[in-house]
Amino acid sequence: MSTVCVDDLDLVARARQGDSAAFGELVDRHRVAVFRAALAALGTHAEAEDAAQDAFLAAYRRLHSFRGDASFKTWLLTIAWHEAINRRRAVTRMLRRMVQPAPDPEGEHVVAGLAAAGPTPEEAAATRQVHRALRHEIRALSPKLRDALLLAQSGDYVYAEIGGMLGIPVGTVKWRISEARRIVKARLRARGYGDVVHDR
Repeated sequence: MSTVCVDDLDLVARARQGDSAAFGELVDRHRVAVFRAALAALGTHAEAEDAAQDAFLAAYRRLHSFRGDASFKTWLLTIAWHEAINRRRAVTRMLRRMVQPAPDPEGEHVVAGLAAAGPTPEEAAATRQVHRALRHEIRALSPKLRDALLLAQSGDYVYAEIGGMLGIPVGTVKWRISEARRIVKARLRARGYGDVVHDR
């Protein structure tokens, strides 16, 4: 029995005509990418799952507005990113009202990409210190630089998809990522971590 590969545009057309199975296939195809985009913005699995569900619901409701200017995946990731950012803002506002320090969602999953991890137990304490410093410096970036860096470091998206999510040209994406890395590395060196910062 051969399997026929149906592209996203065909599934969108069928979903617009009320075929719920077609939209279900779109969800299955892009579930991981949507979840990872939300995770990059929010940092926790539970919040990312909720944001991903909200994104798919929003996409279903807005399916008639998909014009095909970009790929369906990029369009969907843009919705997911906005849903996650709105959720991040709401969580931050709530925590501030409760007079608690803001959580540390950004940077947890990009640490390995920017600093060398100590492979031996003897280096564990020093590694934790570097990771704390790195998370601090990532949080200290402007939101524009931080978001571009987190999406790039996730390794899940090409520059065009990041540009679609953030609503900026690919050239701007590349500049923001480069500038974010430059700033973080410079700040880590200034804090005495020059031996663990690797240029690439």
